[in-house]
Amino acid sequence: MSSGGAERRRVSDAIGAASFILSLRARGVGDTGVLRAMELVPREVFAPRRFADLSRRDLALPLPCGQTMTAPGTVAAMLVRLGVLPGNRVLEVGTGSGYTAALLARLGGQVKTVERFETLAAAAVGQLKAAGLEDGVTVELGDGLAPPGTETFDRILVNGVAPTIPAVLVERLAAKGCLVGAVVTDQGPRLVRIEQTDEGPREWVGSSVRLSPLLAGRSAAL
Repeated sequence: MSSGGAERRRVSDAIGAASFILSLRARGVGDTGVLRAMELVPREVFAPRRFADLSRRDLALPLPCGQTMTAPGTVAAMLVRLGVLPGNRVLEVGTGSGYTAALLARLGGQVKTVERFETLAAAAVGQLKAAGLEDGVTVELGDGLAPPGTETFDRILVNGVAPTIPAVLVERLAAKGCLVGAVVTDQGPRLVRIEQTDEGPREWVGSSVRLSPLLAGRSAAL
C-alpha cells in the first residue's frame, strides 16, 4: 500500500472509531473507561472477516459453532454494571470471539475466560495476540458454568441468558465482588447484577437485553 493509501486508511479508521464511540454515547453509555477501552480495542480483529465492515456498528455478528458476537451496546451495558477495576481478578463465562475478554483486559482486569467450543477458544487466542492483549487474558476450554477449583474472583461476567445464575458461580465471588449476566423473566431476558456483601449475595434485575442462551458442559464437537 502506498504512503497516501496508508494515510487514507488511518484517517478512515479514526473516523470509524470516533463514529462508533459517538453511537455508543447516543445509546446512553457514559462511562469514560468503558468507552476508552472500546475505542482502543479493534472489534474488527475479532469479527469474522466477511463481517469486518460491520464491526464498528452496534450489531450482533454470527460466529462459528452457531454462536454470536454480542452487539457492542450490550457489551458496554454489561461492562458498566460490572465495574472492573485495575488488578481485579475476572472470570468470563463464554469467550466467543475474545472481544469482551480483550475489553476486560484493557480495563485492567486479570482475565480468565472459559469457552466450551474448542474452535472458538483457539481462534480467540490468535485474535487476542493480534490485538496485543494475550498477556492479560488466559483462555481455557471447559464448562464455564461449572468452573473447576476454588479460586475466587472480584468480577464475573456471564455472556448469555440462563433461567437463573448458577449458585456455583455466585460462590466463586470474592468479598465485595460482583457478577453480571442475564436471566429469563416474565418480561423476557433481563440483565442481572449480583453483589457479594457482608450479609450474603444481593441481586438486582435491570433492563432488557439481547443475549444468546447459555449452554452447559464442554462441547463434544467443534
